[in-house]
Amino acid sequence: MRVDKFLKVSRIIKRRPIAKMVVDGGKAKINGKVVKAGTEIKIGNILELEYYDKYFKVEILEVPVGNVPKGKTADLIKVLEVKGIEKEIELESEEELFL
Repeated sequence: MRVDKFLKVSRIIKRRPIAKMVVDGGKAKINGKVVKAGTEIKIGNILELEYYDKYFKVEILEVPVGNVPKGKTADLIKVLEVKGIEKEIELESEEELFL
């Protein structure tokens, strides 16, 4: 499954176009390497993601075949680290982060 689709299916990012912008903007790493939206994700990968003012580091536990019910999304990842990122500027929308 593509990274951008996984982010949407797992509900880490709610909309796939936003997930694609985040990943293609260089804000996602798999096993320490910056990836593009079309990169395939696999069980055991460590995904690092900078999204707006947060940093997430998660381990992929399961890669679903299709959509996942909301109650099952927590089974897809194991959260390793979450922290805030200090921003020096005010943004009117999350899209401005990638301009």
